[in-house]
Amino acid sequence: MSVVARQSFKYSLVGYLGFLLGTLSTFFLFTNDLSFYGKLRFILPTAQLFLPIAVFGISYSNVKFFQEMQKDGKHHNMLSVSLLGIVFNFILFCICFFCFYLLFPNYQNSKTWEMKGLILPLVLVSALSAVFNKYISNYKRIAISNIFENLFPKLANIGAFCLFFFLGFSESWAYLFFFLVFLSALLGYYYYANKLEGINFDFSLDYFKENSRWKPFLDYSFYGFLGNLGSYLALSIDNYMISEHIGFQQNGVYSTIYSIISLVSVPAMGLYSISAPIINKHFAEGTMAELNHYHKKTSLVLFSIGLVLLCCICVGFPYLTFYMPKSGGAIREAQSLVWIIGAATLFELATGFNGYIISMSKYYRFSIIVMLVLAMVTIGLNFFFIKFTNLGILGVGIAYAVSLTLFNIVKIIFNYIKFKVFPLSMPMLYVLIVGGIALGGAFFLPELNIPFYNLVYKPFVVLIIALLGNHFLKIYPLADFVFEKLKKKK
Repeated sequence: MSVVARQSFKYSLVGYLGFLLGTLSTFFLFTNDLSFYGKLRFILPTAQLFLPIAVFGISYSNVKFFQEMQKDGKHHNMLSVSLLGIVFNFILFCICFFCFYLLFPNYQNSKTWEMKGLILPLVLVSALSAVFNKYISNYKRIAISNIFENLFPKLANIGAFCLFFFLGFSESWAYLFFFLVFLSALLGYYYYANKLEGINFDFSLDYFKENSRWKPFLDYSFYGFLGNLGSYLALSIDNYMISEHIGFQQNGVYSTIYSIISLVSVPAMGLYSISAPIINKHFAEGTMAELNHYHKKTSLVLFSIGLVLLCCICVGFPYLTFYMPKSGGAIREAQSLVWIIGAATLFELATGFNGYIISMSKYYRFSIIVMLVLAMVTIGLNFFFIKFTNLGILGVGIAYAVSLTLFNIVKIIFNYIKFKVFPLSMPMLYVLIVGGIALGGAFFLPELNIPFYNLVYKPFVVLIIALLGNHFLKIYPLADFVFEKLKKKK
């Protein structure tokens, strides 16, 4: 097995392990105290909102220019100057941060100001870690970095929560543990990078001044900054705005439901990684018709699996909440979020790898622009629903669903106009009909006295109806796929 194949396998394994760990802890651990969980889910997303400012896309330039600078023997100089640039950016950011709150003292009542002692150091540590993460990827080593990036944040949440809730430590000690986990990840990045190739720190700027090498470096970093900013704003703004304007407990409820719905997207994790080189190959060969066929096929698979998973979640969710310690009632009351966020997530799966197509084309800057617009729309809608309605986290969920759906519609239209590829197909309508029948059938089935039995048998009914519908309508040749895999094993 090649290095790339081994690393991809290990990367996926770590990813799924992290997802399983996060999901189980969300279901059965954090629901013991949604208020404190909401605080933990506020700290990291808020730090991530500020992270692009400190990084300024420098991490991406450490990949883009690595080969060129390695030939000149200056890749360590690039890493050193990048780390120095992060510290410089962070200092400027802190000056602006404190100036803002001193000039506008009314905002000192915010939770961001209250937790600045944890959030700001976390921004610096995360920014330095981001540079090491991308730098290490140049050596085709991604599995270990994924442990620091994926597993450590979950361990930080779990450890801090257990210290506070089960062991009786104060919030301050729990927060200190939370930060130390991220600091240990940074030290782990440095140790691993140094192990791959001994790092000789060189903070000289002479190489970058020659032939104005700093210009393309900063130009590329700037585009990375814009893309990063849009992405983090779109993904992290919900937790920030709920915590600031509604409350930590409601942020805990929202985060729990969001984690449950993210189960629907699990099948896409591996498929997107596999599809990236295939898309690149079709672009190189100009085979757009074949790309369109592949796009439709993979989108149908993702939509079909996602719909079955979402139906199982919808029919089982009320009974699952009975086994969530202490907070099951509060989470059950927010059940409508499952349908709203779930529908938007399902539509995103139906659109397939639209984003990858744009990112790998000459129009990659379009993705950056659209991501920034998405972030602004999300912020605007969140502000509207929080300030002018009484919907609470339901309004935030609607804002997320609307902005995500608009984002995917724009990508569909753009890809069709530019490349004549389109993800949606008629079999998806058949899948939707089968899903509706399965969902209706499971809901109208009689409820048993024990919630656990309902939690098991109703989703099982959904699965059986979905398989039968697929068999009779011949939507996807599942039997042929299974037999093919069995033959290969023999």
